[in-house]
Amino acid sequence: MASIRWKILLAFFLIVGLSFFVAATSLNGMVKDYLFEQRKRDDIAKTGKLAQKAAPLFQSVSSNELNDLLEEEAETMDGRLILIDNDGKIQYDTFQSLCGQRTQVDEVIRVLRGETVKDYGIHTPGKSVVEAMSGEAAEYVAYSTYEMNGYKGRIGAAMFVSKIQSLVNSIERVEVQLLRVFAVIAVAALAFALLLSRLLTNPITAVSRTMRKMGKGDLSVRVPVRGSGELRELAENYNTMASQLESLDKTRNQFVSNASHELKTPLATMKILLESMIYEPDMPAEVRADFMKDMNHEIDRLTGIVTDLLVLTRMDNGEEMKRGIVNMTELTRETIHQLTPAAEKNNQTLTGDVQEELFLYGDKSKLSQILYNLMDNAIKYTPEEGRISVSLREEDGNIVWRVKDNGIGIPEEDKEHIFERFYRVDKARGRETGGTGLGLSIVKQMVRMHDGTITVESNPGKGSEFTVTFPQEGAES
Repeated sequence: MASIRWKILLAFFLIVGLSFFVAATSLNGMVKDYLFEQRKRDDIAKTGKLAQKAAPLFQSVSSNELNDLLEEEAETMDGRLILIDNDGKIQYDTFQSLCGQRTQVDEVIRVLRGETVKDYGIHTPGKSVVEAMSGEAAEYVAYSTYEMNGYKGRIGAAMFVSKIQSLVNSIERVEVQLLRVFAVIAVAALAFALLLSRLLTNPITAVSRTMRKMGKGDLSVRVPVRGSGELRELAENYNTMASQLESLDKTRNQFVSNASHELKTPLATMKILLESMIYEPDMPAEVRADFMKDMNHEIDRLTGIVTDLLVLTRMDNGEEMKRGIVNMTELTRETIHQLTPAAEKNNQTLTGDVQEELFLYGDKSKLSQILYNLMDNAIKYTPEEGRISVSLREEDGNIVWRVKDNGIGIPEEDKEHIFERFYRVDKARGRETGGTGLGLSIVKQMVRMHDGTITVESNPGKGSEFTVTFPQEGAES
């Protein structure tokens, strides 16, 4: 009895204690990352606006006006402002101590070399250096740098020395408070487990064994249902709970780890744009219009993600296909005609090699979406003046689609992942083109629903070729 009691207590400790520890660590990490990222975005945005305001005055050498602007902005931004020319020489400094010196700040050097138009970094160079740079006795300092452009290109860089120690201190306080809360919860949970374990008897051994397995991550295990009365009811209820947890865990892991990240990005972008419009009531009309267009684009992205998620969910739940005899020749030509304007807009050449009188027994809507997604990807990831070819042939009794381009290609290490949900080879480019990271996953699942296969051959910089093969059983020709 005592052995069972301690086993149950240990299992409970592993499950609850580890879960709370992971939750505390994860939550703390998310809070820290969010606060630092938010501060980074804010500082870069402020520095960018400063660079835009200061550039004309810097180029025209309007010293008095520029000094007035820097002093005013430094007070507003609560930090030190420095303007550097293309040679790395500091021309203006609100602290007046570095004028005429050459900067050694990595973020400034990268901007002046043309490696990036903006850069940001948090450093701990020592209290004396931090105090000299920011005027604050602290351990942390942040450098935000933004390129200044004139009539003929880059004329220098603006640097914002930001006081970030208060943010670090706040995060440390949050960490301590979170650890205390979770420690109290964990101790309370363990005390409850000890009390509960004294009330249990030998038949609970099976439950204890199963809980230990679940504590190791196996949510598929179940308690053997034996006997009658309360113990049988306990086993049945436990198995019901385990099934729900397994299902919930799969859903949560898939959605939280992927969808939340994808949904957060456009929401964060819209928040920044809206805040800019709120706090700048005198914003020029053309800038406000651009902001509205950007928000509309992000809303379209959100709509695309949600729509694709719904499509995948319906297929995961065993959506029935509306099967019929599909004229693959006609469908292929219609899709090529539909996407030709998009290719022509990019000055791309879109050609088709379509065999006559090919039919397949399948869902026309899903077959159309398969080809549309593959062609749409080819257009998006092929540069201007590129070539895209689509072919439909009968080969060895199968119907075969091939979509080939001479675009950017896919690295070898990414090929095995491109059909995973939310996976992007080039995340930045994927978001710029409006992609959700779900298109190829939808394609693969729809191909499987037709008992088909999809493969890809690709070389970086030379292009890709997707091959979709459908067995022709049930087709007419």
